Amino acid sequence: MAQSNRLRFERVSESHRIYLVTVVCLSRRRVFSDFQAGRCAVQAMTSVAGSAHTLCYVVMPDHVHWLLQLEQGAELSRVVQKMKSVTSKYLHTQGVGGKIWQRGFHDHALRRDEDVAGIARYVVANPLRAGLVDSLREYPLWDAVWL
Repeated sequence: MAQSNRLRFERVSESHRIYLVTVVCLSRRRVFSDFQAGRCAVQAMTSVAGSAHTLCYVVMPDHVHWLLQLEQGAELSRVVQKMKSVTSKYLHTQGVGGKIWQRGFHDHALRRDEDVAGIARYVVANPLRAGLVDSLREYPLWDAVWL
């Protein structure tokens, strides 16, 4: 991770482009094993509504997958930074101490020919693949605009 800051170097965000973003808790700390902590991350994603439109998300115990579409003039790095910052502030008011997030994030800009709904299904199925639940109905920290 020593050069993770270079991942964003000279990166251009495209308005209206759909991105799949993954942000990870520092040292894979399982911050979001607690439902209320997970809701803080969900609230933080809604806080960027003027800059990005959330298509789907899943909050896993130690990371978040977020499929979003940037609004006109928004920059992906700033949107993600705001989400991470707001989450940290919410969690600190809940008594969760320490640094929450690893530096940087991973993103994938979807190509026009990629199946957005298929990617969303893959994202929200993460708790099933991780063995956290037997049915997605049992996992409370996900959503998709198609449902």
